Amino acid sequence: MQFSYESYIGLIQLLQKKGYQFASYDNFADYDKCAILRHDVDFRLQDAYEMSAVEQKEHIKSTYFVLLTSDFYNVFSRKSRSMIDEIRKCGHEIGLHFDEARYPEEMGNTDLIRDRILEEAEILSKAVGVLVTKVSMHRPSKNILCSNLEIPGMVNTYSDQFFNEFKYFSDSRRFWREPIEDIIQSGQYHRVQILMHPFWYDIHEIDRDQAVRTFVNSANAERYQVLTENISDLPEIMGIEEIR
Repeated sequence: MQFSYESYIGLIQLLQKKGYQFASYDNFADYDKCAILRHDVDFRLQDAYEMSAVEQKEHIKSTYFVLLTSDFYNVFSRKSRSMIDEIRKCGHEIGLHFDEARYPEEMGNTDLIRDRILEEAEILSKAVGVLVTKVSMHRPSKNILCSNLEIPGMVNTYSDQFFNEFKYFSDSRRFWREPIEDIIQSGQYHRVQILMHPFWYDIHEIDRDQAVRTFVNSANAERYQVLTENISDLPEIMGIEEIR
């Protein structure tokens, strides 16, 4: 499967052709054959918004998991909140993407990690203006994966129910470890959970190196734009043509 919106739409259509209903983590039990779509937003909310618009045009809904502890975006900023609102307007749910490594002194202690997840979910709920009841782990440790962690009032996407009882697909590190289209075509599994990272997708497929370079090199232009909203005479200090 290629990393383009066109290819993603093709996957959606294949799932529909094979009789899958698109479900959420709340209503999947209503369907005999279903697919849950999930997106972890690791680096840039703009990518998530663009993918959410693609899904809206295809009349499907998914869940977008955002980081509270990201070094790349701030869910409390006006721009981030606006994009999250737009994702929700497209009919999608917002969940917590939890980075266990943010708490190195507590890694391995499931009770303490559970408390941190609940704390972050409460903060994120206030930031986005809606109750957050779903969590996905960012690069989870083996201990967390194996613990079947139960969190009061929340759905853990790595619980046994969704990680083991569903067929799980992921494009982590821009690599599908299994031929997802062939497996869907086979009809072997009646329940699937599909994790995709919006960062890797675009109108036209670009390779991993180009995607990373584009992201890194765009940072200066993004900073310049933010500064124009805070320094009125910025062009006198530095012209846009000076951005490298």
